[in-house]
Amino acid sequence: MKKPEIHLTNEKLAETCKDAAKTVLIIAAFTAVAMSLSRINNDNNPFAPTLYVLAVALVARFTDGFFYGIAASLASVACVNFFFTYPFHKFNMTLSSYPLTFAVMLLVSILVSAMSSQLKKQERIRFEAENEKMRANLLRSVSHDLRTPLASIIGSSSLLLEKPGLPAQERSKMLLEIQKDARWLSRVTENILSITKLSSDGVKIATTDEVVEEIVGSSIVKFRKHSAALPVEVKSPDEVLIVPMDATLIQQVLINLFENVEVHGNCATRILLEIRHESSRVVFTVSDNGTGFPPSVLPKVFSTTMISSSENADGHRNMGIGLSVCNSIIVAHGGQMSARNNIYGGATVEFWLPTGGGEDEQQAEDPYSRG
Repeated sequence: MKKPEIHLTNEKLAETCKDAAKTVLIIAAFTAVAMSLSRINNDNNPFAPTLYVLAVALVARFTDGFFYGIAASLASVACVNFFFTYPFHKFNMTLSSYPLTFAVMLLVSILVSAMSSQLKKQERIRFEAENEKMRANLLRSVSHDLRTPLASIIGSSSLLLEKPGLPAQERSKMLLEIQKDARWLSRVTENILSITKLSSDGVKIATTDEVVEEIVGSSIVKFRKHSAALPVEVKSPDEVLIVPMDATLIQQVLINLFENVEVHGNCATRILLEIRHESSRVVFTVSDNGTGFPPSVLPKVFSTTMISSSENADGHRNMGIGLSVCNSIIVAHGGQMSARNNIYGGATVEFWLPTGGGEDEQQAEDPYSRG
C-alpha cells in the first residue's frame, strides 16, 4: 500500500521542482532583458516594472497554485528596487512607490493564478467528459460488435456437440470459423485494454530502443498466423533503424492496420509497408489496392466517434476501434498518424515515430523512391 504513496510523492516533488525552476528562469530572463535595455538606453529603465509585471503574469500562468506567483511578485519588486531604482545595487525601502508597486504585482499574480486555475479545472472537466463519452461509445460498440461472433461461436459449437456424425469437411469448416471468430475476439480485447489504458490521465509509455526491422518482421509473422489471405510486401532502407518504442504496442498498431485492410479493404489483393528515415523520425506507410475509405468516414477515421459509427464494412467488425487504438498508441509515443485515399485506388495509413535524435543524427538518403 505504501508504493503508490511514494510514487505520488515523487511526482509531486518533481512538479514542485519544475514550477520552481520555471519561476526562477522567467524572473532571471526578464531581469537580463531589463538590464540589457538599461545598458542600451543608458538609463535606469523606467519600463522595468512593466516588464516584471509581465514576468509575474507568465509565472502565474505556467505554474500551479498561488505560491509561485506571489514569490515572483516579491522577487520582481526586489529586483526593481535593487537594479533599477536609485541608489542602484542597493535596497531602498523608503520609496513612496514601493508599496504600490508590490501591491500591483501581487494583485496581478493572484488574478492570473486564479484564472489559470479555473482554466485548468475546466480543461480537466472537459477531458474527463470526453473520456466518459469515449468509454460509453466503446461499450455500446463492443456490445454490438461482439454479439455476432459470440452467437456464431455458440451456434457452431452447439451444432458440433449435438451432431457428432457431421462430415469431416463440414466439421473442419465450422471449427475454422470458430477459431477465426475467437481470434478476432482476442484482438478486440487487446484493443479495448489498450484504448482504456491510453485514455487514462497521466499514462506514460515506457519505451526501449528497438530495431524496426525486427518489430515489422514479428508483426507480419503474427498477422499471417491469423490469416494468410493477403501478402505483405515490405520496402525499407538498407540502414539499421533503431527507434525508442513499446514493442508490443507498435506491433499491435501494425497488425491492426494489416487486419483493417483484410477486413475493410474491399477487393484488396496486397498490402505494401514502406519504411523510410526522415531526419529525426522513422515513417511507416501501410497502403493497399482496395476501394479505399468511404469519403464520409475519412475525415473522422481516427476519432473516437467512429467507435459508435454504424458505417461498418461488415456486420460485426468495427473499423473505429482498431484505428482509434492505433492513433492513441502513436500519439502516446510522440508521433502522428494520418490517412488518405490513393489516387489510383486503395487507401494509405501513415504514421511516424521519433528516433530520439536531433538534426545532427545520421541522415541517410532513401535507397528507394516512392514515385
